[in-house]
Amino acid sequence: MNLRIALAAAALAAPLFAAPLFAQDHPVPSDPRWLVYSAADPEQKPGLGAHVVFVAGEQEYRAEQALPMLARLLSARHGFHCTVLFTLKDGMVDPTQKTRPDDPEMFHELPGLEHLASADLLVLFTRFLTLHDEDLAHLDRYLDSGKPLIGIRTANHGFQGNWTYEVDGKKVRFGDDVLGGTFRGHHGGWHREATRGIVVEANADHPVLRGVKDVFGPTDVYRTYPKGKGLPRGCTALLLGQPLRSLERDAEPNTDKEALPVAWVKTWTGNGGKAARVFHMTMGSARDFECDDLRRLFLNASLWCLGREDQITKELSVALVGAYAPLHSGFDYEKLGVKPHPPSHYR
Repeated sequence: MNLRIALAAAALAAPLFAAPLFAQDHPVPSDPRWLVYSAADPEQKPGLGAHVVFVAGEQEYRAEQALPMLARLLSARHGFHCTVLFTLKDGMVDPTQKTRPDDPEMFHELPGLEHLASADLLVLFTRFLTLHDEDLAHLDRYLDSGKPLIGIRTANHGFQGNWTYEVDGKKVRFGDDVLGGTFRGHHGGWHREATRGIVVEANADHPVLRGVKDVFGPTDVYRTYPKGKGLPRGCTALLLGQPLRSLERDAEPNTDKEALPVAWVKTWTGNGGKAARVFHMTMGSARDFECDDLRRLFLNASLWCLGREDQITKELSVALVGAYAPLHSGFDYEKLGVKPHPPSHYR
């Protein structure tokens, strides 16, 4: 732990923000351990060459397919520089890796986190990761920086083991405190009930919802707060998720189950004292992102997080860039065809 504290302290002594990267070259060198996507025509696009770092490290919902797809979309169509980092084993992206407590000695390798120093936006899609102290120090610094954050689905229970980040001497819960909620159970039927998105009428004018009308995903609704309560103070609910009676898009709603928030915005203030914009969605499996309007929700959230809500229009393209055939969610890896691949496989 001493090493991590020393690294975090040294990082805080340095400037919190890198120089603006707009319309400049991609800030991260090419490397077989991660993917980089350079902005197309950044001066003409709403991304303006901002650098988005994606972190894919979960075992169920195929983040390793979803995040490169989103990076291609942001870079090719909207002028963002994007970097996608993965948890690796022997140089391979391996979603089948164990987590604690299945393996009490487990540590996950996540090369490239030092590039958070040049990130303008961090997108996390992680689940039960245990990282080395030197890697956690990079994340600590980012959380103290005042720079924005997006958490997708399992990110609200994205870390375990030696996660000990504190603000003003108080231990921080990544899900509840930073993102605004943590996984408290499958409200919808796990792998049995899909989700239909319902725009929160009172917040329908929020820029993140601009052009978002028809959200569907085959994953279930998470419960992120105790029964009888609601989202924490400071969270603005944008989208509710209604459980359906099957995994089909045209399935009837399961009226025995209330609709719960599946997307919201808030702010987070770390040790740097500057508030950061945060967007969290509990939808977001790779197959959920086959939905055009879920991709639009993510695009809008990326621009809002960066303070560019004036650039959000209904006309912004969310068309896929390249082929996208995501595998089904689940842990039956052999049946689902999930196996280790080099990062280049997902380009």
